[in-house]
Amino acid sequence: MAILCGMASAALVTGNTAIMKPSEQSLNIGAMLMEIFEEAGVPAGVLNFLNGRGSVIGAHLVDHKDVDLIAFTGSREVGLGIWESAGKTREGQRELKHVICEMGGKNAMIVDSDADLDEAIVDSIYSAFGYQGQKCSALSRLIVLEGNYDRVMERLLSAAASLRVGNPEAPGIMVGPVIDEAAYRRILEYIDIGKSEATLAYQAKDLPPQGYFIPPTIFTGVKPDMRIAREEIFGPVLSVLKVRDLDEAIEVANGTDYALTGGFFSRSPANIERVKAQLEAGNVYINRSCTGAIVGRHPFGGFKMSGGGTKAGGADYLLQFLLPRVVTENIMRHGFAPEETPQYRDEFLWLSR
Repeated sequence: MAILCGMASAALVTGNTAIMKPSEQSLNIGAMLMEIFEEAGVPAGVLNFLNGRGSVIGAHLVDHKDVDLIAFTGSREVGLGIWESAGKTREGQRELKHVICEMGGKNAMIVDSDADLDEAIVDSIYSAFGYQGQKCSALSRLIVLEGNYDRVMERLLSAAASLRVGNPEAPGIMVGPVIDEAAYRRILEYIDIGKSEATLAYQAKDLPPQGYFIPPTIFTGVKPDMRIAREEIFGPVLSVLKVRDLDEAIEVANGTDYALTGGFFSRSPANIERVKAQLEAGNVYINRSCTGAIVGRHPFGGFKMSGGGTKAGGADYLLQFLLPRVVTENIMRHGFAPEETPQYRDEFLWLSR
């Protein structure tokens, strides 16, 4: 609801009419959001709720000549398809289509040799397994310097063993079911791939007998070229990579198609400054979890295959929903005495689509 609300609100407050289409898995949430907008007084016809399959309704909207801008949050596969379709000009199309795309991630957390493990372990577990790992910002690769590796793994596996899987309405439950059967089967396929590529270090047991529950899973012995280290899984699966030093850690962290979130745990000011400058991620988090951007303080969005480099919640986000015009008026020779003294007055206007 938060993501959909942000995109729809941005379109509305900048003076646009909009079609709001949630994913088919979250249509009830989208309908509830539409009711909230109506209760808030959005005029009829300004915001229009449309439900349907993305492969049908979504594709039709993207291709339609009267749609000037597409704001999308979702998978890399669908996002790249939107970019490609939006680049084609249809008959009768008035505007070149603009695209705001927020896609996936293969997010890395680096644990330095002097890191405070009381913080690093708790935040790594939360980042990897909170929301069943079904956040684009979720931790997918834990990169550990070899000097600290044994201590990190001992505490990481113990912390993972404390996770409880079940109905998230029950107190103390950290990991619930994934969103649908398709996601369930896809994640299990990646776990099988991980078993063939790396070492299964931990997998939760005693799952509920019914429901799409995926056990929190940790792989060790992972190499950067393995599929589980390169492809977005979007589930509670964590790959641990051991590196020699910070040079290799940064190289491994940046060696992915994505650049959404990244993290670093360290007590070295020099190393922290280096990671701030060199870690390729739209949102870099130091000594905290790599999920949970704070609204109003952490504009969120990535680049490379994670998106177009835009920032939801940032100071310039609303400008993407507007078209700029410049009006220049000569006010000196019209038979009146202008209040302004300059010969030319320039106005910079933003127009809604």
